[in-house]
Amino acid sequence: MPGYIAIPSEYFPFNIMWEFSVGLYMITLWPDSLILPAIYGAIECASTALFGPIIGQWVQRSTHLKVLRIWLVTQNLSFIIAGSTVITLLFYPDLKSTNLTVFIFLVLLTNISGATGVLSTLAGTILIEREWVVVISEGHPPGVLTKINSTIRRIDLTCKLLAPVISGFIMSFISVKASAMTLAVWNTVAVWLEYWLFTSVYSGIPALAESSQRRISRLSPGDTVEMASTSAERAGLISQSDGIRVSVETGWRRRLTDWFSETPFVGAWSVYFHQEVVLPGVALALLYFTVLSFGTLMTATLEWKGIAAFVIGIARGISAIIGIAATVLYPILQSRVSTLRTGLWAIWSQWSCLLVCVASILAGNHLLSAYILMAGVATSRLGLWMFDLSVTQQMQDQVPESDRCVVGGAQNSLQSTMDMLGYIMGMIISNPRDFWRVDFAVLFSSNICCITLQHTSLSSSETPLSLWEIVRVARRGNFREKKASLG
Repeated sequence: MPGYIAIPSEYFPFNIMWEFSVGLYMITLWPDSLILPAIYGAIECASTALFGPIIGQWVQRSTHLKVLRIWLVTQNLSFIIAGSTVITLLFYPDLKSTNLTVFIFLVLLTNISGATGVLSTLAGTILIEREWVVVISEGHPPGVLTKINSTIRRIDLTCKLLAPVISGFIMSFISVKASAMTLAVWNTVAVWLEYWLFTSVYSGIPALAESSQRRISRLSPGDTVEMASTSAERAGLISQSDGIRVSVETGWRRRLTDWFSETPFVGAWSVYFHQEVVLPGVALALLYFTVLSFGTLMTATLEWKGIAAFVIGIARGISAIIGIAATVLYPILQSRVSTLRTGLWAIWSQWSCLLVCVASILAGNHLLSAYILMAGVATSRLGLWMFDLSVTQQMQDQVPESDRCVVGGAQNSLQSTMDMLGYIMGMIISNPRDFWRVDFAVLFSSNICCITLQHTSLSSSETPLSLWEIVRVARRGNFREKKASLG
């Protein structure tokens, strides 16, 4: 069963090669500064944070084939444009001094195209990981869902193992320009292979078409936000009781409030925060408030410290191998302890490994510091990916079918918001010499909050409560009694 799932488009090597390479392209265009990589990352994350919930609702309301077509065409076209602008910038490195207006325009076009491609990829990720995986596993033992999740993540990490190594070798032993041209050509060809794989899976599993039709049949043509969410309906019934007493003087305020609450963005967040798995979701999102990953900022910093591109690619590959080991270990642990307890063990493991990164701050030598940093980040991937799998499975198990894609979009939006904060810190502290400041601040703030939230979620796991219920009960000061009464 797991082997029959097509590889999601975000797992194709191009996207991961682009994610790895774009930071190196930006640091090449503007050496001795993290400002361009930070701006690119911030725009990419901001777009997902802003439009993630809306995309989740669109996926929820659309047929699977419609999502596939729009997703693949938009994604590949966006990355082709982004790759072309990068090639232009690399072939004309003097634009920054000779024609600043054109330079800024090309950089902005690269950022906007890259962000559009990421949003398109998000639509596909929501469709595959939040919808298709659950539908395919229905009617099978619970362990099948765990195996499918682990297999998909293993495919993802295998691509993350190979893609940066390939890209790094092209940059180091041919040229940075050749790397950008290779990515643009590959993306043009890959779209046809991707579409064939996905449509083959869709045609071969009738349950997917049935699920698509079932979702569409539940939605009336005038639906905008309402997704038959039971949690959202409960909140709506409470607010309706007050509407009878609204006076003429305050009528416009009520209408404005109602209109605002019915917008797709607000409606999606309302659905998300009424889910019982909101605390693990917030905990996972907090881990994205970090620069301790082989992302744009850290890759650019390592390049500045003198680490060759192919070495960074190998380090990222080792990180992916450790992540692959996590996908093998997770089903074993999950079958022996609960999904939630496996996640708690994973987050402690991840945090402990990241403490090695603190040692890199104390190392005076640039190269030694860089290698210690890479070692700490790579080993932490074992706990990180196990925690990711744990939270993903909790959402798949506990989120109603009518809310899956909406919750998936909101979750990705929250994660991107946290990720964006890290890039904003990179823009504020843009000198690579001060990278350790961002490293230190983000490590402790995000991970301590994450561990606290996961412990809170574990303590209330016998009778899960939504975030709104927890807030209301906490205000009355009788959390334990309320939880017991709900049980």
